[in-house]
Amino acid sequence: MTDTDGTARKRDLFFQLHEAGCFVIPNPWNIGTARCLQDLGFKAIASTSAGHAHANGLPDGAQGLDEVLAHYQALAAAVDIPLNADFENGFAEDLQGLHDNVVRCVATGVAGLSIEDAPQGQGTGLYDFPTALARIKAARAAIDQTGRRVLLTARSEGFIRGAPDL
Repeated sequence: MTDTDGTARKRDLFFQLHEAGCFVIPNPWNIGTARCLQDLGFKAIASTSAGHAHANGLPDGAQGLDEVLAHYQALAAAVDIPLNADFENGFAEDLQGLHDNVVRCVATGVAGLSIEDAPQGQGTGLYDFPTALARIKAARAAIDQTGRRVLLTARSEGFIRGAPDL
């Protein structure tokens, strides 16, 4: 299986944007906002799990894997700029499930994806560091197995609690 020219081009562009330094990457919640952001001149977009869930009347983390993957595929196909996927915890607790889901995510045409260090929908705790690290390694191995050039972000959900009012 090979990338279409457009997907490969978007993936290469996403790496070039990261190599060039800082850039703004807004979060569309549907195809319409993705196209608007592209038309405004943004060089890339990043999905928002909360934005898409809320737009569909659901709480963050309540969408299923198939629904989320269909959303990524639709967003990636709707624009000519790279898409980074907010892939939450990879929609799996076990490493094999995470691996399989990341392979499926790459197949949607995303240029990058992030994996969080928090279990999905299970309170406010985080994975312990060795578990979080093993999960990132599994995600990277899955991407590498596809042979696609997809950027991986290890995303920390270390929320600030009890911060003083500013």
